[in-house]
Amino acid sequence: MNVTLTRVPSTDQGTLGTFVFEDGISLYSLELPWRSNVTGLSSIPPGEYVCHWILSPKHGECYQVMNVQGRDMIEIHSANFAGDANKGFISQLLGCIALGTSIGILSGQLAVLNSKGAIAAFEAKQAKQDFKLTIREKL
Repeated sequence: MNVTLTRVPSTDQGTLGTFVFEDGISLYSLELPWRSNVTGLSSIPPGEYVCHWILSPKHGECYQVMNVQGRDMIEIHSANFAGDANKGFISQLLGCIALGTSIGILSGQLAVLNSKGAIAAFEAKQAKQDFKLTIREKL
């Protein structure tokens, strides 16, 4: 199964997107702001990636986005916030992708909501099978 993540323009509060499956079902995504692919501070570049089911030392079983240039351990896991910590925003990500069933404001900041539920639905749908993730910017 292929998944397409289409991002809207990045802000200091994070990079929102839609995570759409081949069958049309979608979730919301949230990543760090674009900071030139700097490890721990930036979302990853647009492109095509294979995602593998792994046992992460930090997040347990989850999907890892493979072969991201200059980066490693980019995972898809639950989180609500992905702001630029250097500008005073809350962040629970270091370059990974968070999913949610909706978008909202928590603690005065942009967030994806029901992230644990979205991750559970995503993982059940993917059934630990590898998939291709295409990341693109919305024009």
